[in-house]
Amino acid sequence: METAKGRRKPERLKPSYKPMEITLIKRDKTRTDLRRELKISPSTLAKMSNGEFVALDVIALICEYLDCKIEEVVEFIEIKETAN
Repeated sequence: METAKGRRKPERLKPSYKPMEITLIKRDKTRTDLRRELKISPSTLAKMSNGEFVALDVIALICEYLDCKIEEVVEFIEIKETAN
């Protein structure tokens, strides 16, 4: 699989931001706090909700804000093959 720029994308792994949801709850924060305080765009938050890749600098910014490690924000999960 290739992007419009011709760069390959992972075929068997995708990001999951479930760890971020847990960390937000632990820190008594919300996605709205991320959007408002970090100026993260609604489209980036939508990508995260849909399990799409976002820029690493956004992940780092969230880690700084939540004072946590990257694995408390994102993890990679295997893409399940669908039977056709």
